[in-house]
Amino acid sequence: MSMRTLPLLFINLGGEMLYILDQRLRAQNIPADKAKKAEWTDGDRRRVMNDIITTMFNKKFMEELFKPQELYSKKALRTVFDRLAHASIMRLNQASMDKLYDLMTMAFKYQVLLCPRPKDILLVSFNHMDAIKDFIRDSPSILNQVDETFRQLIEMYSCLPAGEFQLIRQTLLVFFQDMHIRVSIFLKDKVQNSNGRFVLPTSGPVPCGTEVPGCIRMFNSNGEEIKRSVFHSGGNYTSPLREGSFDLFGDRVIKLGTNMYSVSRPVETHMSGSSKSSASHTKENAAPNPLAKEELNLLARLMGGLDVKKSSSDAGFRVNLFATDEEEEEAFMSRPAELSYQVINIQATTDQQANAELARIMGEFTEEARSPQSPGSKGDDLLALMDGL
Repeated sequence: MSMRTLPLLFINLGGEMLYILDQRLRAQNIPADKAKKAEWTDGDRRRVMNDIITTMFNKKFMEELFKPQELYSKKALRTVFDRLAHASIMRLNQASMDKLYDLMTMAFKYQVLLCPRPKDILLVSFNHMDAIKDFIRDSPSILNQVDETFRQLIEMYSCLPAGEFQLIRQTLLVFFQDMHIRVSIFLKDKVQNSNGRFVLPTSGPVPCGTEVPGCIRMFNSNGEEIKRSVFHSGGNYTSPLREGSFDLFGDRVIKLGTNMYSVSRPVETHMSGSSKSSASHTKENAAPNPLAKEELNLLARLMGGLDVKKSSSDAGFRVNLFATDEEEEEAFMSRPAELSYQVINIQATTDQQANAELARIMGEFTEEARSPQSPGSKGDDLLALMDGL
């Protein structure tokens, strides 16, 4: 396994999280009868994005992240993103955070699988970084933080050999191998089967530096071509596109990693495959159409239940990734225990109140029986560092 995979995994998953939150915060509509209670403005959206990106690219946090190390466990990484999502004025219930994380992981898994070359994972990461920079283009100080991480990515990865990128890709695929969440945007585009597994294309441009398959050349001991034969490759392949830019600025050419939510499309997720028991799995696959059911809708109704609840002490934006509280509760009760994690609920109004409450809650996440030599302690340093942000 590669010891250089963690930064790419974290940045790409973080980028997908920001895509989802930004799209729905932009599309958020508050009914007229609720407008008197609270208003979710574009300024609030920018504040949420700025807070999350500031925490995500904290200098000390990035220094720890970029140290050569094995991937953290799924649970530890999920905890990192729980805290990251709550680094703003909004709060997520467990079912909503589960849904957000499912979409993040499946989107990046799809991108890794479809990369023409292992090295193109870096271009996917650069696409995410370019989009993140666009989110905070009006905040110079945060932009400097992101640019510094961008330079670290270039410095660490641009000179790696192809073999190391292949090892990184393999490490990522091992991490994702048991995740088979069905996502409607993939199902409708016919790039995902009803069992949650992706369909790899047998057409399109071949990777840079390669030729369209269909020709076999044979050479003698002097390196001279002596025979050539052709065969049918079984796919409709075309010549490679030009190579994308691996610099701080430039055309990445590859579209993987760009914001697929920029055009409003309803996205639903549904558990499948090894994520459920064999009984429910059999019942699930018997359905003629996986989208015929009343499934969980992210992009059309993500955060549709956004309310501002006021109390005597504090108030905050409640972010619900489901259409109703009932749907959220049903998803929480039906989710397999092995795929659920405790999630922080945060309410905040002013910056001072938010920081005080966040610090208190983060302090409760101190790991028990921390042991540097134990495999279960992977990620402790990073989580501890987040406690101090």
